[in-house]
Amino acid sequence: MSLFNIGQAAKASGISAKMIRHYESVGLLAATSRTFSGYRQYSEKDIHTLSFIRHSRDLGFSIKQIEKLLSMWQDPHRPSSKVKELASAHVEALNQKIQSLMLIKSELQRLVHCCHGDDRPECPILDQLALNQESHV
Repeated sequence: MSLFNIGQAAKASGISAKMIRHYESVGLLAATSRTFSGYRQYSEKDIHTLSFIRHSRDLGFSIKQIEKLLSMWQDPHRPSSKVKELASAHVEALNQKIQSLMLIKSELQRLVHCCHGDDRPECPILDQLALNQESHV
């Protein structure tokens, strides 16, 4: 079994060492082992868990949602109906995000194809994004 130090785990999973420590502190990840000097070591399973967390966070899932799914999945006595229910909710949320992204993609493609010089076609999504940016400044 391959073991990774925290730097290698961070590189392999795309999550910073600081966030790996945070995920350990909130119980989403437990280092597989420690060296004699106390340094954490991570297994390939830990790397997969970290990658799952990163992708879930990128898709907008909360730490609580991820924690619930991981703890339920890791429970040897998990009721399959509960896992199925939770996974179905995640799939539905992903489908909604995908639909939103597809709409944004089509609007951006339309914008790319019809922008010539100073022409500014109507694009409600970009108008809303611009308003959001202005409100954050």
